[in-house]
Amino acid sequence: MEMEKVPQAGYEIEGLWITGLQRKLTLRNLMFPFKLISSLLKSGKIVSRFKPDAVVGTGGFASGPLLKVASGRGIPCVLQEQNSFAGITNKLLKDKVAKICVAYDGMEEFFPKEKIVKTGNPVRGDLVEIQKNKNEALEFFGLEVNKPTLLILGGSLGARRINQLVESKLDFFRANDLQIIWQCGKLYFEEYKEYTSDTIKVFDFLNRMDLTYTAADIIISRAGAGSVSELCIVGKPVIFIPSPNVAEDHQTKNAEALVDEDAAILLREKDLDSEFESVFSLLVQSKDKQDRLSANIKKLALPDATKHIVDEIEKLLD
Repeated sequence: MEMEKVPQAGYEIEGLWITGLQRKLTLRNLMFPFKLISSLLKSGKIVSRFKPDAVVGTGGFASGPLLKVASGRGIPCVLQEQNSFAGITNKLLKDKVAKICVAYDGMEEFFPKEKIVKTGNPVRGDLVEIQKNKNEALEFFGLEVNKPTLLILGGSLGARRINQLVESKLDFFRANDLQIIWQCGKLYFEEYKEYTSDTIKVFDFLNRMDLTYTAADIIISRAGAGSVSELCIVGKPVIFIPSPNVAEDHQTKNAEALVDEDAAILLREKDLDSEFESVFSLLVQSKDKQDRLSANIKKLALPDATKHIVDEIEKLLD
């Protein structure tokens, strides 16, 4: 996705021929040594050509070869660990970097304590201060002003299990007098767009997230690092349904970090059929619970993350 989005934002991007290691013997794993050598060679060319003063790695497998090359040449390097459970790439690179910017407490489990700085994760600038008028936001989506609004977020590509859940619970949501903003993802839009109506708005992608969050009263979302950081700033009651298909099950661990602070609700995919309606009903029928979750998740917000990460980079350059 970044190969499309980064150029749209006006920046150059170069890809590396690299993939993550699988947990079993596969053809992709047999190709890994060749991909790694190729990526290290290309990373060397990129560093020689670009001549960076500092390098930031955000933990994906693509950042591994580049940071290894850059750190080997004495270029100051920073890791930005977005999740509450460190990924393999960042754990492998921890001894080669000068600073490690994190978003959660307790990261000494994975990294040298003296290198850790708690900064939070960068979020979209238009979300740092959501001061939009809610009525205007609802009108933007063609929704009623006096109905509670449920926002469903499955990521830009979509989340199949969340979409299946929403489809099966539409009558349940109507019985609770809810209207819905449903971001089903571009992979599933053709399948679910038929459900668009006066009270259900189906989208493949949401461009105006400031208005989207302003309109929402309750949110159902995956628990990726970026989503969690945004939702802390937004400060609305959230039910996290983590993807079980990610490395180290890090989305579940991200959500658990908020649940431990009574700042969100966690429902695992395997429990949706048996528990969703009861858990959701308790939330939608209790204004006190909604207010408590909103207040607690807001306490965890780190809206100045971008500035603090840049501060750490500037210290290294000095």
